[in-house]
Amino acid sequence: MPIPPTPLAHVHTQVVACERCPRLVAYRNEIARTKKLQFQHDTYWGKPVPGFGDPNARLLIVGLAPAPHGSNRTGRMFTGDGTDGNGSSDFLMRALHATGFANQPTSQHRHDGLALSDAYLTAIVRCAPPANRPTQAEVAACAPFLRQEMELLSEVRVTVALGKLAFDQLFKALSERGAPPSTRRPRFAHGAQVHFGQDPPILIASYHPSRQNTQTGLLTPQMLRNVFAEAKKIISSKI
Repeated sequence: MPIPPTPLAHVHTQVVACERCPRLVAYRNEIARTKKLQFQHDTYWGKPVPGFGDPNARLLIVGLAPAPHGSNRTGRMFTGDGTDGNGSSDFLMRALHATGFANQPTSQHRHDGLALSDAYLTAIVRCAPPANRPTQAEVAACAPFLRQEMELLSEVRVTVALGKLAFDQLFKALSERGAPPSTRRPRFAHGAQVHFGQDPPILIASYHPSRQNTQTGLLTPQMLRNVFAEAKKIISSKI
């Protein structure tokens, strides 16, 4: 007897089938058709990218959007955006591996054996946007998917926002679904925390592991590891 699909699998199906944003549909299709020279022999995913990770996760990590030749190519969040080991996917995965949330420090393709433990990875926009800049309307069109995931990931105790846009969207979603924050909302800053009371998760802000941030030293490996170490500490205190 076949195993029935999980509710998260239903959300993933809805994400992959989405065509709400004409600009994003046109861009992701064009990138998948023309490809990048080093990936000419790859079959690009070229569709919206669903979330990825442990359905019983107590840590939810939210980024901005798929990279054109990363997740838009591979079909998995934060996967394959650099072959030199310095892309945002491997930078993030090294931090997750060091803190026990990932079984390996690399994220190259959907069948590379990567597994997340107690963590789930998603984004506020599911299609690669031109210049990595989604419009407000495109963010709003994707927001229901994030809210569905948050409802289904009932064990989440900590959310980590990778970048200001993700921080703003998570703050809004968490404020709407639970108690108002117990302290004044801080300005976005790496390591800043927002507490919403006992029921909703704690929100932690992090700089996004983009090349612009990592190669300029704005975000160092230790800074990112510290964020996930703090998340693990909070999770452990709530067992």
